[in-house]
Amino acid sequence: MSGETNLDELIRSLSAVLAEGLYVFATVQSDQPLPDIEPRMIFRESEGTTFILLKSEADKLGLAYEFPCRMITLNIHSSLDAVGFMARIATELAKRDMGVNPVSGFFHDHLFVPDGREQDAMNALREMSQS
Repeated sequence: MSGETNLDELIRSLSAVLAEGLYVFATVQSDQPLPDIEPRMIFRESEGTTFILLKSEADKLGLAYEFPCRMITLNIHSSLDAVGFMARIATELAKRDMGVNPVSGFFHDHLFVPDGREQDAMNALREMSQS
């Protein structure tokens, strides 16, 4: 299951799904114990461990956070070594003055876009797939 590598096919077959919930990015220092949470993503860096999790869970645990955002899942199995897919999407969103934090899983790519801009992002993705 290597996934699609052809950029034109990736864009043409692009289908996006907006996930429920408001997400945030939080971090704990490397020497702190990890909280008992169910994040969408964990990434360990030398400065600390980053979590992407629901805002409600961060609030419940009293975690400081940044970037309230919405998650969009791209429903095409892109190869982990596909060239230009995220760059093309990020460029299209940048044209609309929108930042994006992409995360690639084994099967799908996920976009974290600013809360309140999710429909703009969904429209951009739909237009990309139709062009």
